[in-house]
Formats: sequence, C-alpha cells, structure tokens
Amino acid sequence: MKINEKEFFHQVTIRICGSLEIDHSLRNCFEYLKDYIPLEEIWMGLLDKEFKNIRAIAHTDTAGTKTMDTIIPLPRILSDKQQKQGLTPKKVMILNHMAAHRLSDDVAFPKSSVMIFPLLPEGDRMGVLVLRAGGQNRYLNTHARLLSMLHDPFVVAMSNNLRHEEVIKLKDMLADDNRYLSRELRQLAGDEIVGAQTGLKNVMDMVQQVAPRDNPVLLLGETGVGKEVIANAIHYASPRKNGPFIKVNSGAIPEGLIDSELFGHEKGAFTGAVSKKRGRFERAHGGTIFLDEIGDLPMQAQVRLLRVLQQKEMERVGGTETIAVDVRIITATHRNLEQLMVNNKFREDLWYRLNVFPIIIPPLRQRKSDIPLLIEHFLKRKSRELNFRSIPQIVPGAVERMMDYPWKGNVRELENVVERALIQYNGGLLNFDHFVFPQVENISTNDNEGGKILSLDEICTRHIKTALEATHGRISGPYGAAKLLGVLPSTLRGKMNKLGIMYGRKK
Repeated sequence: MKINEKEFFHQVTIRICGSLEIDHSLRNCFEYLKDYIPLEEIWMGLLDKEFKNIRAIAHTDTAGTKTMDTIIPLPRILSDKQQKQGLTPKKVMILNHMAAHRLSDDVAFPKSSVMIFPLLPEGDRMGVLVLRAGGQNRYLNTHARLLSMLHDPFVVAMSNNLRHEEVIKLKDMLADDNRYLSRELRQLAGDEIVGAQTGLKNVMDMVQQVAPRDNPVLLLGETGVGKEVIANAIHYASPRKNGPFIKVNSGAIPEGLIDSELFGHEKGAFTGAVSKKRGRFERAHGGTIFLDEIGDLPMQAQVRLLRVLQQKEMERVGGTETIAVDVRIITATHRNLEQLMVNNKFREDLWYRLNVFPIIIPPLRQRKSDIPLLIEHFLKRKSRELNFRSIPQIVPGAVERMMDYPWKGNVRELENVVERALIQYNGGLLNFDHFVFPQVENISTNDNEGGKILSLDEICTRHIKTALEATHGRISGPYGAAKLLGVLPSTLRGKMNKLGIMYGRKK
C-alpha cells in the first residue's frame, strides 16, 4: 500500500501534539499508527546518561493508556550495541533478535519485535520512543523510515509534557505555600490578640480606627513587643484582607540588593540580573506591604519609597517603564527616626509621610497584666509544637516572679523562656529554674508611707516574706523559698529566726 507521507506526517502531528495530556495524545497516535506499522504497544520515556535504563513516562496498548514513572532496564546486549554504534537521535534502531526478546522479558511480554527511536536531547536528557509488536522480524526498514519522519512531533509532545508536569508541580508547590502562609498569618493575626483587652487595649483601639483607611501606619516600640503581630491585625481588619500581605525586614537585606528586592529589576540591569524580576511592591499590589526596621533603609531606597508614597508609582532598577502600584504601607522600627534625621540618616520628607498615624506599642514591663495570659498562650502553642500530651502545670509562685522581671527582650524573650522550660521539662510541675530572676531588683529602699530609709534587716524581712508568699510558706524542696532565694534551707531558717519571721509550727 502506497502511503501519502505528507498526509501521514500531518495526521500524526495533529494527534500527538493536540493535547498537553500525554496519555491522551499517545492514545490517539497509537490508534492511527497501528494501521501503518505493526504495533501492539508504545512506550515513551527518558534514557539515563549511561543508557542503561528507560524511565517510562507514558504507555499505551490495545487495552488503554496510562501515565507512569517506571524504570525499565535495557538489556546488556543493547548496551553493548549502543557503545559500538551509539543511539543517534532521529535514527531508528530495529531489534528483531535476542535483544528484543530480552527487552520483552523485562516488561513481561511474549517474544516480540521492537523499534527504539531516540529523540533529540531535552537539555541533558535524551527522550526515547519504544514500539513493540508480537512475533519475530515484524519490523522492516520501511517501518523505520515512517517512524523516523515523526521525530519532531514526538520531541514537541515530550517537551510540552515535561514542561506541563513542571508547571503542575510548581502550581501545587505554590498552592501548598499559600495554604501554609495563610495559616501562619491567620495564626499571627487571629480574631483575638493576647492582651487585646488588657495591656494592648489602647493599641487595638487605634488598630480598629486606622484599619479601614488606606493611609500609612508607623509602628513604634522596642524589639520583641509584637510589631509584626499588630501589622497583621491591621491588614486582616482592612478591606485589603483578601489581597497579598508582603513582609520585608529592611535590615536583613544587603544594601546592594534592597532596591532590587523592593522594586524589582530589568534583565541586564546589573551583573547577575539574567532575567526580569518583580519586586516586593509589585507582589503586594492590591494588598499591604509591611516594612520592618524602616530605620535601616538606605537613602537611595528611601527616595524610591517616597515616590511610591506620593505618586503611587515606581520603576524597576534598570528600567524606564512607570509601574502603578496600589499598596497600603505599614512600617515599623525600634529606632528613634527623629534622631536619625538629625544625623542625616533618614529623610525628613519621608518621616512626615510615614508618621501620619503612629502607634506606640508599650513594652512588656509596662503591661504586666498581659504576662500570665502570654505564658498561658505560649504554653499551649509550644506544648502542641513539642508534641506534649498535656499542658504542664506551673510551679506556684513562678508567674509572680516572672511578672516582677523587667523583660528587656519583651514578648520574644518571654516566649523563649517558656519554650526553654518546656524543652527541659522532665515531669511534675513546670519550673523556670534555668532562668535567673533578679533577687532584689524591684525592692524599694524607701518607706512608701513615711519616706524613711529602710534598714538592711527590714529589706531582708520584706524580701523573705515575699518569697514565702510566692511559695505558700514552703521553705525547703525544689519549689520552696530557699530554692527561690538561692540559699540552703538551714541558712534561710537561721536568717528567719534572727529576723523574727515565724514559720512552721512556731507560726
């Protein structure tokens, strides 16, 4: 039968390149090819670098088609032949001898004839097409010629399939990342912030006032007070809550890269810029960007930021195209921006633009009523993260001691203390013996009522009584006042006898 090669090529190309789903395309191709070439099944795959295995990615036969990821070892005789002749792209190899039989055995089929068609390398990978027909000497040179005509369509189909798989994987990864980040941000923002009705009530009132607006917000406060948590609360209480929320730590990005990270760059803008890149502001379009440690922003980046604030537009590094950005800007710092202005390290005009609605977050030592709530919150969260079956109970007096501590590291320091205590927990009541609390830091030497100076014995008496109250009168043991004060129980009893402090049966 004389074959119209042009029509043959056209029909196969339509079928094999007609879909990104390789199983569907291969099935259509199989149904057409079997009228021209002896055919019972087709394998499409990738050859490894040593030409010892085929990683099959799709297979079709009379029973149906499926995608797969199966390793098929090539027979030794084929490897030897390949070493002598080489598997040359666009050259069909006909196996009507023992190699075909061995290959058939490997895939659990009867004795067969096989055609192997190497495809032009895809990057560092070489594709391969394997056709099988039952019986010996089924394939002729005419069949090999027809198959060789189809090199380019099969390469396109395989290349499209591999790229389609990569896109699907990246899409799944992105969806997974989005789900993870959403959970993290929801957890940080939450419906209720710890201390929202106590020490942070004034702050949360201001959050509710400013959240519905689009004006910039400046968060001020010491390191570790929870500025990022407040930024999350503002975003998720705003009309932009369904848009992106992009966080940037200005102090963590090298000065030479900050412009590129925030505003993006064009291909070739600088050494290493091999492709165009969108910056954080473009990614935050329609949402909110949180610029933490704004006091560390270099001067050049401050100029670009000022333009975004004033004109709602920017240009990528190395570009000339003006890009409009719709972004709500929240900034935060623990530094004194006014002093930075005096030292010419922060632009005065940028300061006035950012300082429209400042929110000062008080340090933890100024909202001691939040400490028990925070301890409870961290105990629950960290116990869950550390796979505790239940939440440990705290030794009596420990919370009171922690409320008297100044917490220079604020909420972050408190969180670390709780986590460390849980890591060292061995059962029983949870204590914080690993943490050295100041012994007499908050004791006044003045009599609040009369203004007189207290004697050392009076100070010691007050301090011992405070420790006894915290331990419910217990002196010895791991949770007693002696342990709390860092002395031996006998030493403490002797001191109490001397000062006339009653205890035990005497009391």
